[in-house]
Amino acid sequence: MSKRHGLKKSVLVLLTAMVGFGVTACGTSSQPTASTPQEKQAASSAPESSSTPAAGTEEKKLSGKVVVYSAGPKGLAESIQKGFEEKTGVQVEMFQGTTGKILSRMEAEKANPVVDVVVLASLPSAQGLKKSGLTLEYKEAKNADKLIPEWSDQEGHFFGYSASALGIAYNTKLVTTPPEDWADIASPEWKDKVNIPDPAQSGSALDLVTGYLSAHGESGWELFEAYKKNGVAQAGANQAALDPVITGSKSAVVAAVDYMTYAAKEKGEPIDLIYPKSGTVISPRPAAIVKTSQNVENAKAFIDYLLSDEAQKMVAETYLLPGRTDVAAKDRPGAAEIPVLKIDWTWMDENGDDVTKKFTQVFK
Repeated sequence: MSKRHGLKKSVLVLLTAMVGFGVTACGTSSQPTASTPQEKQAASSAPESSSTPAAGTEEKKLSGKVVVYSAGPKGLAESIQKGFEEKTGVQVEMFQGTTGKILSRMEAEKANPVVDVVVLASLPSAQGLKKSGLTLEYKEAKNADKLIPEWSDQEGHFFGYSASALGIAYNTKLVTTPPEDWADIASPEWKDKVNIPDPAQSGSALDLVTGYLSAHGESGWELFEAYKKNGVAQAGANQAALDPVITGSKSAVVAAVDYMTYAAKEKGEPIDLIYPKSGTVISPRPAAIVKTSQNVENAKAFIDYLLSDEAQKMVAETYLLPGRTDVAAKDRPGAAEIPVLKIDWTWMDENGDDVTKKFTQVFK
């Protein structure tokens, strides 16, 4: 998900070790045998599409299982699992965890990889997998042409099926004047009142930190050093950083994942979120087929399902940003309404490990 993989230096060992396994497994892959209803209609009038079997053919042939490691959120992952199983008859073996936990599990299984599809919360992590030769190309993925191009690999190695944006979440009972920008958190009124997720555990938090640095250069470290001096606490992964704000033991969390905040707000929790006016990072959540997959056709069908109308509506219901341009976000700002930093995903991928190490040193 390489110099970065976004979260742990030890993941580089995984990348090297698994490449050899990929060569054998890649030979088991084949071209998909189904098309969408739209493609079926096009096939009737387009000779070049006549070799594609009718829609539904592949689904009837599917059987067995697919192993998915997913960065959640839990409710969405379970809904997608249920929907895919009902649609295809394929059993989904699901492991849920943060991007860091997924990469650690893959490392532990490097001698005998079992995962077919990974769903991550960090685009640079997926970029790293591709660079290391660990992802399987799937150019024929259904509805891939409807995805926001910047969130996916144009060669078909990973697909940004959804995204979250990073902001500043705050407790509405404790905060009467919300911050407007990142630098506000370094002011005295916020001293010892703010959390930040650990980039070593949160792929989205790492995206924010590396994105901010890619936009501001080396001087960007001044912000995070000021945070540390003002008592901002590094507090585990996303939920661990957010929960103290919901309960009121902290007033705010920076690099807060927006969909988690909106979901808590919908449940009646005293919490809200702002997107800093100077810009933030929208963090795509890419899904990729692992080259060592032992269930390639099922894995392709799972990717197709993630990009389907049905699954994209599930994404919207979870307050995530849908990956498809033709599916609207629900009860939250859409991607076009969020101010964004001018970031360099390649720089973020290549410098993630160094950034994580320095960030840990700053906040130790």
